[in-house]
Amino acid sequence: MTLERTGGFAGLLCAATYIFGFVFLITTLAPLGFGTQAIDAEAVVSFIQDRPGFLILWNSVIYILNALALAVLLAALYRRLGAKTPNLALVSLVLGIIWAVLVIGAGMIANVAVERVALIAPDDMERAVVLWETLHAVELGLGGGNEIAGGVWIGCVSLAALFGRSLGKITIGLGLLTSAGGLLTLIPALGDTAGVVFGLGAIVWFIAVGISLLFGPSADTAQPTSAKN
Repeated sequence: MTLERTGGFAGLLCAATYIFGFVFLITTLAPLGFGTQAIDAEAVVSFIQDRPGFLILWNSVIYILNALALAVLLAALYRRLGAKTPNLALVSLVLGIIWAVLVIGAGMIANVAVERVALIAPDDMERAVVLWETLHAVELGLGGGNEIAGGVWIGCVSLAALFGRSLGKITIGLGLLTSAGGLLTLIPALGDTAGVVFGLGAIVWFIAVGISLLFGPSADTAQPTSAKN
């Protein structure tokens, strides 16, 4: 199996982790305020006491598994984009690595928060709430609360694909729209809505990129057209 085909499956896996995250966010975690500025820390700690394994699984899928799949996708996209836009492909690779590191770091912090809170809460609920709020703030800072790094990366990939015609027009358009949503999470008043736009857009974009890598022409058949982009 070629790197690009492997990357195609990785792209579909990235989409699957987002779908998993959205489904359980809506069905299970929304009443706790997850995904909003109004999250109820005490309710979350109580939830952790009852079902710590659920949040460990959720964090591991949406953060850690996603980041590992993203790393494979990065390599495949670098190969695809580098055939025609080597410089932009390299910038995209570096930005993507930064995002993957932030995502996996956020997941590790989130899981540590669950483990520590589950240990402390039975004896000191107030301390457990403060600890969870502190570690959750770190998690959000690394990437769980904004999508700037992801937005910049998807935008750079989309521009490289646009200049080199390495991906389809619909995929490029989806990427630019998703990128805009990610960047808008920087604005507090738009954060929640922009985050939803980014998340839903990323699902469709990852699927489109995955299909393109699986069934589109390989970089091996492409000839470099410019060394300037």
